[in-house]
Amino acid sequence: MQKNISIIVPIYNEELSINSLYEEIKKNVLDTFNQYEIIFIDDGSNDKSYEIINQLASNDASIIAIKLNRNYGKSDALNEGFKLAQYEYVATLDGDLQDDPNEIIKLVDTLDDGWDCVSGWKKNRKDPYSKTIPSFFFNKFINFFSGLKLHDLNCGIKVYRKDAIQSLNIYGGLHRYIPLLLFNNGYRVTESIVNHRSRKYGQTKYGKSRFFHGIFDFLTIYFLKKYFNKPMYFFGSIGFLLSFLGLLINLYLSILWFQGTYIGSRPLFFLGILLIVVGIQSLSIGLIGELIVNNGRKKSKKIKEIIHKK
Repeated sequence: MQKNISIIVPIYNEELSINSLYEEIKKNVLDTFNQYEIIFIDDGSNDKSYEIINQLASNDASIIAIKLNRNYGKSDALNEGFKLAQYEYVATLDGDLQDDPNEIIKLVDTLDDGWDCVSGWKKNRKDPYSKTIPSFFFNKFINFFSGLKLHDLNCGIKVYRKDAIQSLNIYGGLHRYIPLLLFNNGYRVTESIVNHRSRKYGQTKYGKSRFFHGIFDFLTIYFLKKYFNKPMYFFGSIGFLLSFLGLLINLYLSILWFQGTYIGSRPLFFLGILLIVVGIQSLSIGLIGELIVNNGRKKSKKIKEIIHKK
């Protein structure tokens, strides 16, 4: 069976590595596939990255060069590439030459064993401890709370089936969680050990704040997974609790009032009213959320395959 692949490479200030990466892909990877395309996305680089990929595209019809308006981040760059990918296999790798393009072939073979996403695992990672140690604890944290057991969730080199990856909308910092997002949507996800190389050119984009941003992004995913299809469970629970506390407070004050105690100027009186009002508002938000979700259910695609023998 002949295979076709789209290779997506997000670029940000990688002018020194682009040509070498292109030559590696062309020499060692593309001969394995019948049809292919390489999609370079320049994410607002301030060096000559776009000029280089534009020149490559003018000389090679299999290359698509994209320039974003500004530096949106890796998630948005990948998302634009996913939208344009036209072949059944979609591979991603970083543009800094640390990901070995030769691994794409092995990942595709693993994908053919019945998976929808194969994520690379940099088991012998060639990065400083300032990156590997936070990454280790980050992956352990995600594994514990998500149920998806991957050693290297944020590895740059991955291979997907097109229908799986195009079912997602990636933004912000969610590119770190693409395997988890697919896993939550019912797709089959695994990992495979890949070769990792030391950085040859440029500087790492890894910052100290990235670890904490990753945790916040995971909390967003966890919340959406748990309550996206049932917002009333979340907002309704909060609304009921607040309203109940407000009613208890006002019931207590009502008893005092019947006993002749003046309650009109008590802060507790206003707190009880506030809790009831906020509780009703929370219940209303839950109902509106249910209406929105119900409308979205009618449009969402849930069926993956239908086999009908007459």
